Amino acid sequence: MLDIKNLTVTFNDGRPGMAVRGIDLHMEAGDTLGLVGESGSGKTVTAHTIAGLIERDNATVSGEVFFDGRDLLKCTDEEMRLLQGKDIGVIFQEPMTSLDPLMKIGHQIEETLKLHCKFTAEERRNMALEVMKLVGLPTPDLTYKKYPHQLSGGQRQRAMIAAAFITHPKLLILDEPTTALDVTVQAQIIDLLKRLNEKCGVSLLFISHDLRVIKRVCKRVAVMYNGEIVEQGETEQVFSDPQHEYTKELISAVTARRKANV
Repeated sequence: MLDIKNLTVTFNDGRPGMAVRGIDLHMEAGDTLGLVGESGSGKTVTAHTIAGLIERDNATVSGEVFFDGRDLLKCTDEEMRLLQGKDIGVIFQEPMTSLDPLMKIGHQIEETLKLHCKFTAEERRNMALEVMKLVGLPTPDLTYKKYPHQLSGGQRQRAMIAAAFITHPKLLILDEPTTALDVTVQAQIIDLLKRLNEKCGVSLLFISHDLRVIKRVCKRVAVMYNGEIVEQGETEQVFSDPQHEYTKELISAVTARRKANV
C-alpha cells in the first residue's frame, strides 16, 4: 500500500543539512507502523511529505513515495487534494490548533464529506453521528452542536479522529496524537485506534517519541535519528534486542524513567 524509496527532504530556508536522508519504508494494508525518534529526527517531516503537507516551494524532495501504486511526489496539488482526507487522513497532537473554534463539532466532522462525496446534508449529519458514536463521543446528538471549547481534551481528540475517519481512509497518519493527554485518556485513545485498525482495517502510521505508546499500538517500528532510519523491524524484537546504539539509548531512557517513578 505504502512504499517509500530513498526519500530525501532538504528545506530551502537556510536550515542546515537534510531533514530526511534517503529513507526506505514499507506498509501493507492494515499495517501498524511506529516512527520514533527525538525532536528533529525527521519523523514529522516524513509524515508530512507522505500527506502532501510540505510546501513544495520551501523544500527539495527526491525519491519515491508510492501509495496504492501512485508516486505521490509526482502528483499535482489538485491530485493530492483528492487524496487528502479521503484516502489519507492526518491527526495532529493538539486538536485545538486543528479545529475551528467558531464552527460546531458536527460540521467540522462532516467537512471532508463535503469536499469528496456527494451526500445530502441529512446524509452527512447521519454519517457524522455514526462515526461520533464509533469513536466514543458522548451523546452524539448534543456533541454535534457543541463548539471545541465545550469539549474536554480527550473529546476533542476523538472528534479529530472522527473527522479523519469519516471517509474510511486507507491510511491514518498520527503525529503525537496522545502526547497532550493525561495517562487515562491516553490509554482510551490508544484502545480506540487499535480497535479502528483491527475492526475496520485502516493502516496506522504512528509518529511518537514515546516508546511505551508505540509498543502498545504498533506491530512494527522504525527508529529515526538525524534524518535517517537507523533500525526497523517487528516492535517486540526491536525493543527486546535493539541493534543500533541510538535505539539502545532510547530504551534505556524509558527503563530509567520507569524505575524513577516506582
